[in-house]
Amino acid sequence: MKTFKRGGIHPEENKFAHDIKLEDFPIPKQAVLYASQHLGAPSTVVVNKGDKVKVGQLIAKGEAFISANLHASCSGEIAKIEPVADITGNKKQAIYINVEGDEWEDSIDRTPDIISDIRLDKNEIIERIKSCGIVGLGGACFPTHVKLMIPEGKKAEYCIINAAECEPYICIDNRIMLERGEELIIGATILRKALSLTDVYIGVEHNKKQAIPHLTQLAQKYAGVHIVTLRTKYPQGAEKQLIKAITGREVPAGKLPIDVGCVVDNVSTALAVYEAVQKNKPLISNYLTYSGKSVQNPKNYNVRLGTPIMEIIQANGGLKEDTGKVISGGPMMGKAITNLNAYTAKGFSSLLQMTQKEASRMEPQNCIRCGKCVSACPMGLEPYLLSVLSRKARWEECEQNQIMSCMECGCCQFTCPSFRPLLDYMRLGKNKTGAMIKARAQKK
Repeated sequence: MKTFKRGGIHPEENKFAHDIKLEDFPIPKQAVLYASQHLGAPSTVVVNKGDKVKVGQLIAKGEAFISANLHASCSGEIAKIEPVADITGNKKQAIYINVEGDEWEDSIDRTPDIISDIRLDKNEIIERIKSCGIVGLGGACFPTHVKLMIPEGKKAEYCIINAAECEPYICIDNRIMLERGEELIIGATILRKALSLTDVYIGVEHNKKQAIPHLTQLAQKYAGVHIVTLRTKYPQGAEKQLIKAITGREVPAGKLPIDVGCVVDNVSTALAVYEAVQKNKPLISNYLTYSGKSVQNPKNYNVRLGTPIMEIIQANGGLKEDTGKVISGGPMMGKAITNLNAYTAKGFSSLLQMTQKEASRMEPQNCIRCGKCVSACPMGLEPYLLSVLSRKARWEECEQNQIMSCMECGCCQFTCPSFRPLLDYMRLGKNKTGAMIKARAQKK
């Protein structure tokens, strides 16, 4: 089994929804879609109040180079277009749709037939992915078509599908591999074709006992598809660690995967690419795991974009008395939801209810110089030092000690026996140091 060598940890897996089949969450009575659901410039709204829309209809256009189209996830009437708070409480322009039935655009193939013959050429694939608003669904939400447009002077040599799913609780990639495995593999071959490559590598952690043999069997029908078994270790699913494990190549500090010839996409992204290219289906829903230690019946859902988060929670008995925090994503790198009256968006892969005990922090103690944070850091940094430099606002020294290489995985804080808030200071340091570097570049 392959893995990355430096650092990493083994948190409690808590994959409670591992064997729970996918199900469609009910369509909401009103869907609220943020115009910005991706990394880059917000999309430009192209509908007006009172317009009737169908599922899959373009409602906001990504006009900047790094942007993405947005499509109606439900059919009905545009009720209003105005700012609304997202999960962090920040207001974003949003489109309200009063749902009326479930009428889809005629151009979308809704049949269950699996189409393996890829008829579009490389440029047509990229254009279709762009028009369908596909973004990276592993968390960053970077527009997928931009990732496939390799910059001049660079060359793609590896196409990698990230199926590690190393975060505790999250099980959605595992369910996609088991229930939509062939479509996933075809999506991987489409991405491979868009990059003009002959091979694609799907990296799966070895705790996916059913998914690995299932995908291996399916892959026999598709030449050049390789299922790579990875040792279960967090953060195996981080791009740089996944690349190191599969290819042996190391992405240098400040560089991107393409700088070492690699393009990495998530399992859900590959499935969305299949649906876009083979079915002409835009990205109008998200697959997500609903779980937590106090959740009696964990779920794996396919949820229409713009669904109220509280509807998902209420459909599962509401918030438990011992709930301490609700998180979008996993417990290690997910974001705490400060506004439960927000709506689902692209990249919303998990809704996690943490108990009060899990969410509460221990009182920080003095550093005992044990070095566990250094041993755990997958980037080879010195978190104990960087956290002190950050606390003392010594940003130049933060830069010199490579704080911008921190991926905010939380391994350092997880291992600290003194309960030091290392990750908090690392995030602060990255934010301030990044601003300093940007300001310096603008003066030149």
